Amino acid sequence: MKDELFPPPIPVFASTRKDALDQLNAFIPATGRYSSARNYVLPGHTNISRLSPAIRHRLILESECAAAPLRRYAASTVEKFTQEVYWRRYWKNWLSLRPKVWSDYLDQLAVLQNDPNAEATRARAARCEAGESPVAIMNHFARELVETGYLHNHARMWFAGWWIHIERLPWQLGADFFLRQLLDGDPASNTLSWRWVAGLQTPGKTYLPRRSNLEKYLPPEVLAMHHVGLELLEQPQALILSNEERPTVTHPSLPPTPPLRKSRFGIWIHEEDLFIEQSPLASLKPSAILATGDTATWTRFRYPEYKINWLRSALADAAKRAGSAFGVESRVLADSPVTDALRLWAYENQLQQIAAMRPEIGPLHDQLPAIQATLAQAGIDLILADRSEDLALRPLATAGFFGFWEKMQKALKEGL
Repeated sequence: MKDELFPPPIPVFASTRKDALDQLNAFIPATGRYSSARNYVLPGHTNISRLSPAIRHRLILESECAAAPLRRYAASTVEKFTQEVYWRRYWKNWLSLRPKVWSDYLDQLAVLQNDPNAEATRARAARCEAGESPVAIMNHFARELVETGYLHNHARMWFAGWWIHIERLPWQLGADFFLRQLLDGDPASNTLSWRWVAGLQTPGKTYLPRRSNLEKYLPPEVLAMHHVGLELLEQPQALILSNEERPTVTHPSLPPTPPLRKSRFGIWIHEEDLFIEQSPLASLKPSAILATGDTATWTRFRYPEYKINWLRSALADAAKRAGSAFGVESRVLADSPVTDALRLWAYENQLQQIAAMRPEIGPLHDQLPAIQATLAQAGIDLILADRSEDLALRPLATAGFFGFWEKMQKALKEGL
């Protein structure tokens, strides 16, 4: 039966910087009651900002989102909103210090996706993704995710807990489902949140979806419509996964950024950072600007059409803004692999160096060695830059979020 009550209307997710800023400003009055309202999973999700896709791809910055409510409220009043904004940064920082967690996840996922002995598991996971499980409310969430590219964070936790601890499906397959479908799908926050629900991120702590919790935070009419199978959430039992060694903090050193010495260089915009006119690249005078879509990742992770269209719109907006800000021609190439697009563009514009913001740990970061090697063969240097806030906060994620939060506040007060 097609849902009639939830979630109307379909949430709108800004794919341009202007729309994201407008949405942020419109949400400022709600940040004062965010702490008490944020956990409710309401139709249209009007009690939350719905800015996560824009923040994830840096159409707007975490610092902008944190600063905006302070025009109206004291910092203590909006602290929970600010913390939620910076959870995503914490996860990115945590993974940057332990990159093997990401590569291990990809290896484990590849085994599950290709092992002939896991065929029955894959088939059951596919039925859950398609909304054909014994629990109607989880089927509803699966359909909402596929149709809108979004789920409320509370619903994500319920769904992940049900997937792992009740359906007893591998968390890696669930993480793949979310990363594929979510407009704000982020390698760090997605992977590590699924690990947390499974009890791997914080040893001894799992997340169980309980019927009482759903009844507290979902509208009664939604549960009435999707009541079948709720009894399976009465007394969930945690699936205890085998212990794994605690991930080692490796503190990977970043190579020093060489200067742009060549007369002709270009700026490369990618979907990990779409606001280069306010970045370490802002003072440069490039000969050309190129925005690329990471088509290899889109194909590899089977991104749906709505997600690709959102990314294309955001890339086009970033290229247009950058072209205007830097006063040079800007192009978008979103139909070929990044390496091919960069090489062709550099050749056409006779570029000797390319400057870009450094991608965080994830699929595009994984491609950097191959991209740099290919460009080097053509005599082109790839120069990667980092935002000062990222450099300052990255080493702080050595333990849990709230320790990070305290250290982050101190670093911000001291001017990074």
